[in-house]
Amino acid sequence: MKTITKQLVLVLMLSIIGAATGQEETNQSEEQEYQPVYITMTTTHWSDDPETDFSDWLDTEKQYFENVTKKNDLILSSGVYTHYFTADNSEVMLVNVYRTWEDIEKANEINQKLVEEAWPDEDERQKFFEKQAGYYEPDHNDEIYQSMEYMIPETEGGEEPRIYYVRTSELSMNGEGSPEKFKEYFEKVTKKSKKLKGYYTHRHLWGSNSREFSEVFVFDSLGEIEDFFDEEQELTSASWLDENERNAFIDDMGKLFTGRHGDYVYRSVPELMK
Repeated sequence: MKTITKQLVLVLMLSIIGAATGQEETNQSEEQEYQPVYITMTTTHWSDDPETDFSDWLDTEKQYFENVTKKNDLILSSGVYTHYFTADNSEVMLVNVYRTWEDIEKANEINQKLVEEAWPDEDERQKFFEKQAGYYEPDHNDEIYQSMEYMIPETEGGEEPRIYYVRTSELSMNGEGSPEKFKEYFEKVTKKSKKLKGYYTHRHLWGSNSREFSEVFVFDSLGEIEDFFDEEQELTSASWLDENERNAFIDDMGKLFTGRHGDYVYRSVPELMK
C-alpha cells in the first residue's frame, strides 16, 4: 500500500459513533470506554495486460507479507480480499488496521526500513517491486475508516478462504432517527446470531463519501449469507412480537440512513491474513 499523507479529517455532524461514545461516557463506571481503531482500505485492480503471468502472484505477495507486514507491530491486522460478487471482477481490496491515526504514517516508515532490510541490494529490491506492481493496474482508490463498538470478533478460521459480505449505507445526517435504535437492534438481533463468524462496523473518516457507514459480515461459505438473513428475520420477530411495534422500530431505525445502500461480497486470501 502506498504511503498515505496527512489529510484533513471530515467531521460527521451526525454519526452513530458519536452517540455511542456519549453513552459510554455516562457508563464509564460500569464498563471500559471503547477505543476505536483506524482502517485503511486500498481498492486496486488486477492488471488487464494479457501478458501478465499471475502464477506466482501469491508467492510474491507472501514474500512481502512475511518480510514486511507481519513484522510491523503497528499494523494490528491486515488482509487481502478478492472479488466474489461485486460490480467489478478485477477488484482487489488491501486492508490494514492501526491503533491510532498517527500510526498509519509511522507504520509506513517502518515498512520502508523493513523493505531495505529484506532487500538490501537496490537492484534486487527494484526488480521485486516492479514485479509486484505488475500484477495490478496503476490506478487505485484509498479510504480511511474508524471502527465502531458494534462488533463480534471473528472466530478463528481454517486454511480455506472466508466470505466477507459488506453492506454500505448512507447516513441521513438530518437529525432524525435514534442511534440508540441501532444499538438495540445489534444487542437483540445481530449479536445473538449463530450464523455469523464475525461482524464489524466502521464509519468514514477520509475518502470519497463522508456519509458512508459500513457493516462487514463474516461467513465460511456463500450459502451462509442466506441462512443468516433467515435467522435475522426470526430473531427480529422474536424480539418484537407485536408486528406494528416491530415495524415502527425498524422504520425509526431506518431514519438514520437515506435508504441508499450497496452490497459487496469478497473472499479472503488466508495466506495473507495477519
